[in-house]
Amino acid sequence: MNYRHAYHAGNFADVLKHTALVAVLLHLRKKEAPFAVIDTHAGRGLYDLSGREAQKTGEAGQGIAKLAAAAAVEPLATYLHVAKSFGANRYPGSPLIAARLIRRKDRLVAIEKHPEEAEALAEALKPFNRARVIAADGYTRLPKLLPPPERRGLILIDPPFEAANEFEQIARAFGEAIKRFATGIYLIWFPIKTKSDAEALSGEILARGATKLIRIQLAVSAKEEGRLAETGLLTVNPPFGFDAAMRETLAAIATPLGGASPAKWSVDWLAGEG
Repeated sequence: MNYRHAYHAGNFADVLKHTALVAVLLHLRKKEAPFAVIDTHAGRGLYDLSGREAQKTGEAGQGIAKLAAAAAVEPLATYLHVAKSFGANRYPGSPLIAARLIRRKDRLVAIEKHPEEAEALAEALKPFNRARVIAADGYTRLPKLLPPPERRGLILIDPPFEAANEFEQIARAFGEAIKRFATGIYLIWFPIKTKSDAEALSGEILARGATKLIRIQLAVSAKEEGRLAETGLLTVNPPFGFDAAMRETLAAIATPLGGASPAKWSVDWLAGEG
């Protein structure tokens, strides 16, 4: 699977992962102590929804564009506000969302492997002086950045799924990371192509050391050849109230995203509930 994000920015998978990202950031901001955000596969940062790639798939029109009438619950309300703040026909990727929500004492490290994407990311993050871009492989660089000096933080692992062994790379990188930063919050995004995908990755993350783990799944339509219809998100060390906030958000977006047939979703504790 080659997941070039310019084709998919603002789609239903982004809605899921970015509302979860906002939920964690809002929680981290409740305490005075600073925190770090590390984004291992940051992309180019800002996407043009009127561009050729986005127009070819029209996925944003089936994602964030459908949420104008959704209930104003958190973290959905903050997510929509932040997304709109970048202007019409622009969609912020995870590093731009994080950069907008961190405070002056917090820190963002955005890692991007592809040189052209990293260059675009650096340009997009210029207004944010608490953000740093690293042009490198996110899997190999992550352990070197842990534990963060702040000793609080979020690690987002959101790869493009360009490699056949992406699940194995995720599990290996997480295993190294959790050894160094056991108290960090980890968000791990993955596409669901087969029913075994979610079970296999969840099992690997548990085996590598996760003791508190929530799995979220969101399916918007029947599977079609060449089009992603179901997505998942693993949250390691979820903050207090995260599960309830995501259930409320998913209930609010299920009908807008699903249309005549509401989207199906689940929020399940796999380890350490409560």
